[in-house]
Amino acid sequence: MALSKVTSLTQSSKLRTQSSLLPPALTFVLGIALWEAAVRGLNVPLYLLPAPSGILAVFFQQPGYLVRIGLYTFGEALAGFLIGCTLGTLLAAVCVRFGGLAEGLVPFSIASNAVPIVALSPLLGVWLGATSAASKIGVVAVMTLFPTLVNVYRGLSSPSADAFQLMRSYAARQREVFVKLRLPAALPYLFNALKICSTLSMIGAVVAEFFGGTQNALGVYIKSQAGILRLREAWSGILMACLLGIGFYLIIVALERWLMPWHVSFRKDRAA
Repeated sequence: MALSKVTSLTQSSKLRTQSSLLPPALTFVLGIALWEAAVRGLNVPLYLLPAPSGILAVFFQQPGYLVRIGLYTFGEALAGFLIGCTLGTLLAAVCVRFGGLAEGLVPFSIASNAVPIVALSPLLGVWLGATSAASKIGVVAVMTLFPTLVNVYRGLSSPSADAFQLMRSYAARQREVFVKLRLPAALPYLFNALKICSTLSMIGAVVAEFFGGTQNALGVYIKSQAGILRLREAWSGILMACLLGIGFYLIIVALERWLMPWHVSFRKDRAA
């Protein structure tokens, strides 16, 4: 009886997963088909917009090269992601301990989100070197720091007043309150920030490379190919950036499910 119940739960979970993946998959296929049909039906010039079939053909002509330069750029994105998210998390913990600091950092958070990356990249290129990886890592770190700070600070502050009162009634120390109450409450907010920053990091690294970088960089490849109107090659580089960004996002989602199986959203999925 127990084995049959576990089997039925596993099968229902697989069916729910398949049904949740079906709408985005159909939307993607439909979008690509419409793109292909529009380019061919309207005779759109190659220098304006290539067909998806042409982009894929060029992509599979040099997959090793695209993977190599893509991983170089992804390394910059990952380094900036780790630096920005770590600093944002630590600052959020400090802001919870010292409330006045949080109010002082809010204007910086708003300003960082308001400054376009195309304005920030040249400045960091001057300070850290236009062709060095440090300037790209710096751009990504700035882009990911404040979203992480805001989300984690909100998570650490999310427990109710009754929960804090209960901890005080047990004579819990500040460290125990942080580890046993604030930290578990902040984990969903942290992973929400990580998922947002996983896509921001790849965008930041690629765009930063438009303003200078080595020939082994994905952003430099996209810019150079677009500059000589080799748009299929440029789009193949964009495709590689998309694949890396999606893969990074899915890794964060998998870590979230592994580290937070107790979260209410996952319990609802299992109970459905």
